[in-house]
Amino acid sequence: MAVERPWVLPNDVKRYTSHKEVSERSDEKLAFDIARAEMKIIHITNNKFAGYDEIPEPVKMAVILVAEAYAKNDIEAAKKKIKSESFDDYSYTVEAGTISLDSLDLEELLAEYIITDGIGKTVMRLRIL
Repeated sequence: MAVERPWVLPNDVKRYTSHKEVSERSDEKLAFDIARAEMKIIHITNNKFAGYDEIPEPVKMAVILVAEAYAKNDIEAAKKKIKSESFDDYSYTVEAGTISLDSLDLEELLAEYIITDGIGKTVMRLRIL
C-alpha cells in the first residue's frame, strides 16, 4: 500500500521555518515547493516509499528542510540583492541569503531509506585501442 502525497503540508513547513518570508508564503506556492522537495527525496533515495503505510519521520523532516530551502531560494531570487558594489574607495557587499541543499546533510538523514539497486539499464560501450 503506497502512501499518498503530499507527505507534508504547507503548515508543517510554516511551523518549522525561522524565515519570516517563508512563513508568509502562500499555501499554493509552498505546496509546489513541497512537491519539488518530495521528488528530490525520491531521487536521492531511489525510493518511492510504495511499501510504507506511513512516511517515516526522518523522510518528513528531509522534505520539510528541502521545501523550506526551495521556498527561501525562490524568495531570494525574486529580491535580486546586490552582491557587491564599489565606488572610489567605498565598497559594499551583501551576502546571498540562499540555502544550499548540500548544507542540509540529506544523505545522513535519509541513509536508512536509500535503495542502492539500480534500474537495470546500464549500457557499456567498448572499443579496440
